Amino acid sequence: MTRPNLKHNSFIILISLFWLTTAASGFAAEKQAVFKAGAATSNITPPLGQLIVGGWKPIPATQVHDELHARSIVLDDGQTRLAIVLCDNVGIPESVFDLAKDQAHKATGIPKSHILLASTHTHSATTARGPSKVIRETEFTEYQKFLANRISDSIRRALFQLEPARIGWGKAEEPSELHNRRWFVNDTSLLTNPFGGIDRVRMNPPRAHKSLDRPAGPTDPEISFISIQSLDQRPIALLANYSLHYVGGVRSGEVSADYFGYFARIITKKLNAENQHPPFVGILSNGTSGDVNNINFTQKNGRRYKKYEKMQEVAEKVASRVQEAHAHIKFHDWVPLAATTASLPLKLRKPTPEMQEHFAKVMSAPKDKTRTRHSREEIYAERIAGLKDAPDEIKIPLQVIRIGDLGIAAIPFETFTETGLELKERSPFAETFTIELANGSFGYLPTPEQHRWGGYETWLGTNYVEKDASTKIVSTLLDLFQSLKDRQLSTQVK
Repeated sequence: MTRPNLKHNSFIILISLFWLTTAASGFAAEKQAVFKAGAATSNITPPLGQLIVGGWKPIPATQVHDELHARSIVLDDGQTRLAIVLCDNVGIPESVFDLAKDQAHKATGIPKSHILLASTHTHSATTARGPSKVIRETEFTEYQKFLANRISDSIRRALFQLEPARIGWGKAEEPSELHNRRWFVNDTSLLTNPFGGIDRVRMNPPRAHKSLDRPAGPTDPEISFISIQSLDQRPIALLANYSLHYVGGVRSGEVSADYFGYFARIITKKLNAENQHPPFVGILSNGTSGDVNNINFTQKNGRRYKKYEKMQEVAEKVASRVQEAHAHIKFHDWVPLAATTASLPLKLRKPTPEMQEHFAKVMSAPKDKTRTRHSREEIYAERIAGLKDAPDEIKIPLQVIRIGDLGIAAIPFETFTETGLELKERSPFAETFTIELANGSFGYLPTPEQHRWGGYETWLGTNYVEKDASTKIVSTLLDLFQSLKDRQLSTQVK
């Protein structure tokens, strides 16, 4: 008979007691911390006469159909505070966002690295952009200064509303409104570009055209969302994320928040959060939708929608899916929060001698109506000329946020859906989504393969950074995610 090793058993017992005590103390510390949240909106509608920039040529705003807002959430786990703000705008430059972050940090103490600011990409908002997407501004227009103030105000107001809260997250799907807008087509007359060349892919081809082959990329039907409520289950805020471009269908010259604004109002009704104080804040962020809209190119023009009708229909669908999934999410009394950022250097693309020669001929040629020319030649001639003072390299801001086991990536580009899908697949967190046009607005972000196929989103003057930029961005974001995950694991071990 083997005698028991009393020294060994005592050691095992001591170790077990140590880990039990450590776990219990960690649990107790977690329980002692109080999770808090607050939310607020600030009106960012500019004066009439400001330029709406959603089309090829800016037009002055003549009417406001629905007001524009900066919608804010502030979260606090007892040690870390985060702020997330979505602004009804087509794209806000990094310099304006930085001004807002500086003001918010001074007023609230929230680190700038923990403030995520993004645009919804409505095409019926007046511009907050300057003359260039890649040359940083040092002087601000009156509207840019107003916008930065209102963004920082919304964070301060949300902070003022902080109260003990619960948080949960979930997902749903709405595939019916998603269509990749880039198509392979078999007719070279549809593939000409303003640089005098031929592409392989066409953005927004003629509907039901006989030359349509196949879409050049995927769609992502997932609607990710975060829901926040008070301890007595009063809705505080909901932030959703959907990878669909703007919808449009507005009257010329009218200002509107597009389907993002309608979603905010509809989800408020669906969660029975109307007429309460503090007011509930519904938010819809733009996911990775640089190559996706809601036009089914395989079908001929169908039903004619009234102005604003289609965007209401899309918002209703998205809000309905969120409402259905909302009933099944698990709310947490406390979750850890974290955020981190990186500044990624990217080379800027420069016009080739062939491009410069081509556009020199375009601009010097007489207006000959008999000559076949690309309809966007003059626009891109101006854009190429505008790059003469651009730097060789820019640094773009990247950010990730952790809310429990949910990860949020922030990218300052109109990002292709396949990039968002890759981040979801490779993220170390159980759930992940990406907010595009976050912390800046630097144009489109095709993948290297999409660059080889060409098309509007890849043209210099629409895209500005090196052709493998998306690969570098994904790699950097995954490293940032992993750093937050490692920090979580090390905290648990301690």
